[in-house]
Amino acid sequence: MALLAFQGYLGYSAINGNFGIESRDEILADIQVLKDQSSALQAEIDSFSHRNTLLNPRHLDPDIVTERARALLNMANAGDILVMVDPNTGKPISGKFQELTDSQLIDIINSDSIL
Repeated sequence: MALLAFQGYLGYSAINGNFGIESRDEILADIQVLKDQSSALQAEIDSFSHRNTLLNPRHLDPDIVTERARALLNMANAGDILVMVDPNTGKPISGKFQELTDSQLIDIINSDSIL
């Protein structure tokens, strides 16, 4: 009788236990969720790794170096589009050059401490 009860317990555990047949679907769903999280985290790691590589002085991106140098030196290429900004408001001054006189432009340039 005890042997029959033990076999019944083993049969029940094989079907309904933590690692039984019915729990298999839940385990497979958990595995898929963890794989999705792992791939999302790997993409984030790759993004941070790329950003970190851009900061390495031995592997600087020439475009970023050129952009930063031109910004620091207040220089521009002939094909660049420049937007003049009012230093007080931070808004563009105007798209029409006729609205400003030479003295107004000189005053704006002289008031900007960066130039």
